[in-house]
Amino acid sequence: MTVGLLSLLAVLVLAFLRVPLAFALLSVSLGGIGVVMGWDVARSLVPMTISEAVFSYELAVVPMFILMGNILARTGISDDLFRAANAFLGPVRGGLALSTMVTCAGFSAVCGSSLATAATMSKVAYPSMKRYGYSDALASATIAAGGTLGILIPPSIILMIYGILTQTNIGHLFVAGVVPGLLGLLMYLLVIYAVARISPQDAPRGERTTMAEKLHALRGVWPFTLLFVLIIGGLYGKLFTATEAAGMGAGLALILSMVQGRMSWQDFRHIFIETATTSVMLYSVLFGALLFAKLISFSGLGEGILELFNQAGLGPWGTIVAILVVFLLLGCVMDSLAIILICVPLFVPILLAHGFDLVWFGIIVVVVTEIALITPPIGMNVFVLKATLPHVRLGAIFRGLTPFIAIDLVRLALLVIFPSISLALVAFMK
Repeated sequence: MTVGLLSLLAVLVLAFLRVPLAFALLSVSLGGIGVVMGWDVARSLVPMTISEAVFSYELAVVPMFILMGNILARTGISDDLFRAANAFLGPVRGGLALSTMVTCAGFSAVCGSSLATAATMSKVAYPSMKRYGYSDALASATIAAGGTLGILIPPSIILMIYGILTQTNIGHLFVAGVVPGLLGLLMYLLVIYAVARISPQDAPRGERTTMAEKLHALRGVWPFTLLFVLIIGGLYGKLFTATEAAGMGAGLALILSMVQGRMSWQDFRHIFIETATTSVMLYSVLFGALLFAKLISFSGLGEGILELFNQAGLGPWGTIVAILVVFLLLGCVMDSLAIILICVPLFVPILLAHGFDLVWFGIIVVVVTEIALITPPIGMNVFVLKATLPHVRLGAIFRGLTPFIAIDLVRLALLVIFPSISLALVAFMK
């Protein structure tokens, strides 16, 4: 257990020092396994773990959904979604912010990346909001908070990684994320509406549109709708697996972009290079995480922490609260992906011992990491937004995010207290 604890501390220190997470996990795991099991075992375990992961059928889901998201991001679906949402919501006070939030939810549903959603919407929606006199705090916070929906509304890269780490059905995770994701969208819309009512000067009304203009704007939404129905409908109807859904989604997105004439050969080349780069990066991190999970098992750290929780007399729900507090505290200073890769293998044995559903906990983990993405001092969505909007002060962004963080904590409490919110759709699948 001592070696496992020291290894955990070493990974956390390296993560705080901004050492690339893949290198931190691989090097610490290799050293820890070498000490516990011997260096011959460590040397043979590394290629074995990597080869098993590379040839894993389930792991093929990652590059396929990344490819689909890159195709849609490159071909302008975000602009189409924003125009359609704005046509209906723009005339309402705070309508541009409401439109931005709906667009973030729609774009993230086909993108799967929170950071990509925030970066894209900062270019699409922020100029329009500023042109109509929105405050920097509300405009930037809407985009940063809306971006967090990208890791919950399926397909979600974070849910895929969680499913791979815990050997949980990725299709079930995707379906379980639908209702909590829509709940998050609804709560965010209520926050925007409340801010617009309390501070009307921060959220002016937009221009009115005719019914003809609204119907015309809807014409650009059908590719997104078709993809979402294909992926979620197919998974819910058990027509295909998550990996097959990823391949079909990527293929359909490619066909749609070519039929609509939105992709040049230069775009095609850029999309595949970006997909390969992102996939290799995620694979490298996953290899380290899988090896780190083996180290935790070999060192007895998981069993030791379980015994510690039992001795503390926390009980099942007290244990859940303690785990969530750890996630929330780490989220203030660490990247959300790092939190999941480091902490999930550590806490899964404890959850299984108490009989908790790993699909339900996966949704809880993602909501916690959503909060981490917009929580000071290191909210990754905030810093992505700052990079794309350098003139906006960090203080203004975090100030605008305060009500969004508060409503996220309410949603987290609801999901913990009422597991059926996450598991109802999954129960109908079984």
